[in-house]
Amino acid sequence: MSKQNLYSRIIEDIFFQHYSSGDSVVPFERDDIARAAGRLKISLPKNLGDVVYSFRHRNPLPDAIIRVAPAGLSWMIVGKGRAKYAFELKLVSKIQPDSMLPLTKVPDATPGIVARYALTDEQALLAKLRYNRLVDIFTGVTCYSIQNHLRTTARGIGQIETDEIYVGLDKRGAHYILPVQARGKADQIGVVQIEQDLALCREKFSQLVARPIAAQFMDDNNIALFEFGTDAEESIVKLAERHYRLVPEHELSNDELRTYRSRRAD
Repeated sequence: MSKQNLYSRIIEDIFFQHYSSGDSVVPFERDDIARAAGRLKISLPKNLGDVVYSFRHRNPLPDAIIRVAPAGLSWMIVGKGRAKYAFELKLVSKIQPDSMLPLTKVPDATPGIVARYALTDEQALLAKLRYNRLVDIFTGVTCYSIQNHLRTTARGIGQIETDEIYVGLDKRGAHYILPVQARGKADQIGVVQIEQDLALCREKFSQLVARPIAAQFMDDNNIALFEFGTDAEESIVKLAERHYRLVPEHELSNDELRTYRSRRAD
């Protein structure tokens, strides 16, 4: 049995052990993973946390769970404290690149040796953001990476993982905290991750202005960047989106530069 099939059987068993018709929140704990494996008579995963992590960040929940969500809602796994989680019904909000947006070419400053040996889509994307200062270009703020793959905890949520953390400074002297989530072409940017990044900012960097960012490779290896905030009801909203293509310097023409100058500034 593949690891993902094993994880799917476990998470499905946990859900239906706790779910009753009409529930919108289905709590469970990490210890439920071992109990489910025992009931199913399958080997216990070496890393219990990876079972939950895989459905929070990488893979869709099993079809049997998806089918019991009402129209317009979907189940998401959210943290509720140390080793505590819940399946929660949330409005379906797909964060994906807008095909109507224009593309901006940026001279590629990624060192060749870095591009050659980056091991994953996520790692390659984070490197391209860093070496080409795309977060600075996108936000209009001078940004500096201070840590990648940060794992920490937040009250009421439990463990949080953020792909990279930047701090920034604008021309007024204001300071910013910019958590970045990076996703490959086949991966989905989740609202839950953005909510967790905001919780991280509020708890660990409360004196800084929070500007959550997400980045994703598009089908043609162009890069989509998103910025998020919250509305009056504290729901996650998309504030900005831009698309970039990294190119050799000679592929950026004078005509394209004139076009960029004529674009309306934010």
